[in-house]
Amino acid sequence: MPVESLFPRLEPLLPLVSKPIQYVGGELNAQTKDWDAAAVRWALMYPDAYEVGLPNQGVQILYEVLNERDDALAERTYAVWPDLEALLREHGIGQFTVDAHRPVAAFDLLGVSFSTELGYTNLLTALDLAGIPLHAAERTVDHPVVVAGGHAAFNPEPIADFVDVAVLGDGEQAVGVITEVVKTWKADGRPGGRDELLLRLAATGGVYVPRFYDVTYLPDGRIAAVTPNREGVPERVSKHTVMDLDEWPYPKTPLVPLAESVHERMSVEIFRGCTRGCRFCQAGMITRPVRERSIDGIGEMVARGLAATGFEEVGLLSLSSADHSEIAPLTKQLADRYADEKVGLSLPSTRVDAFNIDLANEISRNGRRSGLTFAPEGGSERLRRVINKMVSKDDLIDTVSTAYGNGWRQVKLYFMCGLPTETDDDVLEIAEMAHDVIRAGRESAGHKDIRCTVSIGGFVPKPHTPFQWAAQASPGVVDERLRKLRAAINANKSLGRAVGMRYHDGEPSMVEGLLSRGDRRVGAVIEQVWRDGGRFDGWSEHFSYQRWLAACDTVDVDIEWYTTRERDGEEVLPWDHLDSGLDKQWLWDDWQDALEEFEQDDCRWTPCFDCGVCPNLGTDIQVGPTGRSLLPLATKP
Repeated sequence: MPVESLFPRLEPLLPLVSKPIQYVGGELNAQTKDWDAAAVRWALMYPDAYEVGLPNQGVQILYEVLNERDDALAERTYAVWPDLEALLREHGIGQFTVDAHRPVAAFDLLGVSFSTELGYTNLLTALDLAGIPLHAAERTVDHPVVVAGGHAAFNPEPIADFVDVAVLGDGEQAVGVITEVVKTWKADGRPGGRDELLLRLAATGGVYVPRFYDVTYLPDGRIAAVTPNREGVPERVSKHTVMDLDEWPYPKTPLVPLAESVHERMSVEIFRGCTRGCRFCQAGMITRPVRERSIDGIGEMVARGLAATGFEEVGLLSLSSADHSEIAPLTKQLADRYADEKVGLSLPSTRVDAFNIDLANEISRNGRRSGLTFAPEGGSERLRRVINKMVSKDDLIDTVSTAYGNGWRQVKLYFMCGLPTETDDDVLEIAEMAHDVIRAGRESAGHKDIRCTVSIGGFVPKPHTPFQWAAQASPGVVDERLRKLRAAINANKSLGRAVGMRYHDGEPSMVEGLLSRGDRRVGAVIEQVWRDGGRFDGWSEHFSYQRWLAACDTVDVDIEWYTTRERDGEEVLPWDHLDSGLDKQWLWDDWQDALEEFEQDDCRWTPCFDCGVCPNLGTDIQVGPTGRSLLPLATKP
């Protein structure tokens, strides 16, 4: 059946909404393929606004990988703002893609990438606008298969009622596996309907289908067991891991946004994984092992991406970019190569112990010298031992002094509040550290025109980390500690006026905690919040803590039971049947080490400490140096 564009009906509505350009599509490097020529059709969604979703690397990578296939097509869709949502409902127009403005309901699959749990309500909006039943159990063979991915998919239980399948880990190869299964099932005449398709997906071993698992509970509310209820369904579902990043040089032609977006740059992921062992960091745990992209592979991606986009800045991305084994020659050679074009380089926040002034100078050589960002995370050295962030105060002061002495005027320090074992005194040491940074900076720079910004987020325990058993601090505790910290920073007027403080209050973190460690019973809360008007919960102006509390009361869910309660080692966790590669006993042992303030080394440079990932995946940590160099560009514009 031909699928017509919704744009003729949508276009008259666009002058009535804010930022209409975000719904138009047609960006540089966007693709629109022949609908009838594709055997399998994907709608890829980032469940947030266009300005946040378009730069997302995960969606851009899958968009290209799928559209390179002759038998598939992929188009993008984003969450629509409430003003357009109201108009779409009034005029009977469904959720649409921005590429060809086709109805999302017409696609075979709706793939949703969750970077954060606070996007769950936006998924429900998209499903409802598309005319897709909210509950997976009510969908028929003619509805898209809803696929959850991204970091939040490592515990998809809170949205188990709303998604058909979840995929853990890297998506490049996983979407190919899913596409082949769907293609074969359709070619066979869709035998057995939706149920048979989901069984075929589950049988691959790398696709989790919640409906094929039963959850039983103990009288006290804890989980008794999660067990398969169908033949051929694995007891544990494994994550996908791309072993050779050079074989997957995506995105090759990044999308260039039409509207303002959160990142106006071309980005290249220089490695995946992290073995620093920060106990709070889910991303570092679930993306193991470390897999570096080669220096010449990075160079080829940068050259191709710049030529395809015209961007003037390249972001070298990873969880800890300065840890790339060839970061020094990489940045120097990139800066040399693009000196005439004035292409700037940028790194995400840099570890204090990985920073050096030569690296900083290369990063800023062709671009603007903006501020430097470091993440001590914990206020005191004791607390940094608990979280395994092995950075001393002296190291930090020496590093920022060097930066200020070499012309930088602004440093941003990122911390968390509410960490396990944290006390008021731990948090108040942040003020002392900030004052010392200003003192050292003024002395090094020889003037007072410097700034330090302290940015603080509420800590949320995450699945598949050593802190998955920890009690979360209540919003009242977090907010009171932050109030005391602000007072301590401002107590010294001379130093305090040079210190900015940015923080998130504890309430959104409490909701994120409910969603990150919740089980299937939390799905009723999400649906109730959505029915009560919850949208864009990651945006402070739209978030309502009272709405979440009211929903918990309505469906009889105790938010504190899921958040501020410490778990013991025997408890079955909602995600235990989902295999991130990490050994649960190792995570528990590391949790005990945290409580004893014992630091763990980085296993890239020390013998293996048996986290379980490498033997489970049949691989090893993949780092250089390769000894390769970037070749000069054959031609320059």
